[in-house]
Amino acid sequence: QVQLVESGGGLVQAGGSLRLSCAASGRTFSSYNIGWFRQAPGKEREFVTTIRWSGGNTVYADVVKGRFTISRDNAKNTVYLQMNNLKPEDTAVYYCAATMKTGNYRSSYFTEDRIYDYWGQGTRVTVSS
Repeated sequence: QVQLVESGGGLVQAGGSLRLSCAASGRTFSSYNIGWFRQAPGKEREFVTTIRWSGGNTVYADVVKGRFTISRDNAKNTVYLQMNNLKPEDTAVYYCAATMKTGNYRSSYFTEDRIYDYWGQGTRVTVSS
């Protein structure tokens, strides 16, 4: 089992940057694939990005590709989401999630929130125009 805690959210102007962190408890963190999802007010939760347990594979939603970067430091039990060139439409609560399920990172499997077993409480990101 793993517990996840997100941090790093806040208020930023359009064009600015933030780095979110997802800190995990548990000795098996390095075995988990980690995803970031977000939910804007009045909208459904949507996939942002995911990284394989080894860090060797990543997938990004088209709307963040080229602006967001996911990375992980298994020695620190932490996954990071570097967000650059933020836009007002990036405003949302950002959640990290973990799963030990295996699959093909070239498919859409790890973009589906239903496959993640553990979720953090979220951190709010607000981008002003």
